[in-house]
Amino acid sequence: MRKGRYVAVFVFLAMDGAWAQSTLRPVIRGRQYAVASMKPEATQVAERILRAGGNAFDAAVACQAVLGLVDAPNNGVGSDAVILLWDARAGRAYSINAEGTAPRLATIEWYRRNQGGKIPVDEGLLAGTVPGVVDAWYLLLDRWGTMTFAETLAPAIELAEQGFPLSNRLASAINNSKKLRKFPSSVKLYFPGDRRWQPGDIFRNPDLARTLRRLVEAEREASGKGRREALRAARDRFYKGDIAREMARFSEENGGLFRYEDFATYSAKIEEPVWIEYRGYRIYKNPSASQGPAELFALNLLEGYDLKSMGHNSAAYIHTAVEAVKLAMADRDKYLGDMDRIVIPYQGLLSKEYARERRRLIDPDRASLEYRPGEPERFVPGMELLKRPADYQVAGPGDPEGDTSYLVIVDSQRNVVSFTPSLHTAFGTGVVMGDLGFTFNCRGDYFSLVEGHANALEPGKRPRSTLQSTLVEREGRPVMAMGSPGGDDQCLRTMQTLLNIIEFGMNVQEAIEAPRWTTRSFPSSVFPHRMYPGDLGLEARIPESVRRALEAKGHKIRVTGPWSLGSNAAVVIDWQRGVISAGTDPRCDAFALAW
Repeated sequence: MRKGRYVAVFVFLAMDGAWAQSTLRPVIRGRQYAVASMKPEATQVAERILRAGGNAFDAAVACQAVLGLVDAPNNGVGSDAVILLWDARAGRAYSINAEGTAPRLATIEWYRRNQGGKIPVDEGLLAGTVPGVVDAWYLLLDRWGTMTFAETLAPAIELAEQGFPLSNRLASAINNSKKLRKFPSSVKLYFPGDRRWQPGDIFRNPDLARTLRRLVEAEREASGKGRREALRAARDRFYKGDIAREMARFSEENGGLFRYEDFATYSAKIEEPVWIEYRGYRIYKNPSASQGPAELFALNLLEGYDLKSMGHNSAAYIHTAVEAVKLAMADRDKYLGDMDRIVIPYQGLLSKEYARERRRLIDPDRASLEYRPGEPERFVPGMELLKRPADYQVAGPGDPEGDTSYLVIVDSQRNVVSFTPSLHTAFGTGVVMGDLGFTFNCRGDYFSLVEGHANALEPGKRPRSTLQSTLVEREGRPVMAMGSPGGDDQCLRTMQTLLNIIEFGMNVQEAIEAPRWTTRSFPSSVFPHRMYPGDLGLEARIPESVRRALEAKGHKIRVTGPWSLGSNAAVVIDWQRGVISAGTDPRCDAFALAW
């Protein structure tokens, strides 16, 4: 096998009897590495990088760059992102915050004066934030990687220039996108000659290829200064060079608020993750501008129950978990946001004492219909209560679902990358940025326009995102990583996967495929932050007897399709046997490989 050449490893053909009887897909197992992402092409590219001698961090950059093409509605160069990673050499976890920032011209007063006090939802430059994913690439390569931008972006450049066959989902997403047809630059890229795409048609994005080549050119020109300076030159061409100037000029000419300084001053951040201990496992989440910690709040509450004895997906189990989520998400709404701009009382929010107090609010026989944030500040010595207003509406039209992507990689050294990049909703703003070949994320529609709210809009502030993933440590070593697209439902999906493994002893594939529930009984992240009290969605595979029992407790049941609530991927590391197991969701196009 020649170095750098991808060789398909059809691990999934070696199906064991357990899988054949219990899951739609097999567990993908290897000893050296495992990769899972939302699209087969991206997973293949990550494996190609690993086989060529790169590590998990190199592979993550290559994987996400390709995901931005083959999963274009959900992520791309204009994405924001959060990353959890395990540095095997240092023996510890890190968080990367690559959430975008609001333009300097974006103020609550501006939207009141010019937009009727509303943030455009789901489309348009006025809903955008600065792309963060390119800086995330830089941080991964500079701090932990071994390869160059030229090496890691080569597969994406190849696909963008030469084209790739459209999947059924991507052809449908382009054809059915109403917002892409609203903007001339987007029509030029996605509908040349008013084309209607068919699955298997070859799609090319030469503009994006040229944009990525500019990064590689900047790196090559600075290569004489050493690897670090060369990587920095590539990154700076995007945020401080001609690409930034083109983005700023296009924004100003098309009614956006982005200006050159918004890009030139942007920086993704390496942060300390937050964590709790749950049943002997240490569960990590991204701390800032992320909803991820809300899952920790819920797990702290659930640790006080014997969930296993309740039975998986019994009425008692689902009720208890949903009620814990409602309390956790109320605290999410009141306390979580951009740590650079607000105080988050994590000492209280993550304490077992606070969880014991909050647990008393869960009625085993009745569903709550209330919004009930707590007062975790009382569990922080010397801290005064934070007076923050609520900002939500009850009921109304349905909110748009989040469109996000995900990848997870474990390499032979047991470095781990859990990477969640996103445009927020399909094709983000929907506005292709001139001739650059990509759209911005539209995460700005998560901001609150109520002053004093934890997520209130401010110039240069990061919105509190739904983006999150999970990294799990035990006895000083990483043992699990998982994530899922799904907007506000992301925490609920990863929490159910985690509990399926820890509480109910499922393997990674069983945990992903198990029937799921969801709820919207808390303020939505999307403006105007609607809440649906008592809402409980159940996949149709959950028995009718359980539905009736939950209705008797006051839940307002809606039944979704039997395979409708998930897009998960996960890896589990078995240190004793030296095996990495990967699972992917049959509800989507996710794909895993291992060796």
